[in-house]
Amino acid sequence: MPTDVDAVVFDCDGLLAETESAWTRAETAIFAEHGHDFGPDQKQILIGGTLASGGEAMAEYFGLPGTGPALAARLADLVWQELAAGTPALPGARDMAEILLRRGMPIAVASNSPRRFVDAALGSAGLADLFHVVVSSDDVEHAKPAPDLYMTACARLAAEPERSVALEDSRTGTASALAAKMFVIAVPSTPGAVLDAHATYDSLADAELRSWVATCTTPVRHS
Repeated sequence: MPTDVDAVVFDCDGLLAETESAWTRAETAIFAEHGHDFGPDQKQILIGGTLASGGEAMAEYFGLPGTGPALAARLADLVWQELAAGTPALPGARDMAEILLRRGMPIAVASNSPRRFVDAALGSAGLADLFHVVVSSDDVEHAKPAPDLYMTACARLAAEPERSVALEDSRTGTASALAAKMFVIAVPSTPGAVLDAHATYDSLADAELRSWVATCTTPVRHS
């Protein structure tokens, strides 16, 4: 685990804020509307993606070509209703961010969700005041698994991606961070999921992960 890093960048949904249950309830409702069950296998084709990619994945799964945009719009409406009811912070999220801030570490959020969803989730979870930079899918041309979100977050923090750390909960997210050449820590939001990452923990509150956070040094700025 690197300790001399330029920045730490977090995903949001399923990592900082407990939004995955909100997304799952919305996804389950849409699958039911089309006569399909929704379980772990179906979740894996959607988790970590954008609304647009989720709509297209559902259209393909339902055998309804051309309905992706309509399904994405329906998903957005249902998810927004769920998020409006409140989203708690996940264990260890605020503590980790606060420790990094006290150590002078630049920290950011890079999320595949639209800006209004990210702002709602962070605000509801009591995390909105912690991050120097928040980047959403609205801010880049290509969302995860492309590296753009992480590259943009690092650029806005004046950090080198190769010297920075990403924390992710999904396959789509880890692929994005790896493509940006970051050190990737996985905290899977789906039990039993195996993610391609440099290190994996069950929770942001894991004692070993907290110990690593406490050793991170203030970054050295490069000219």
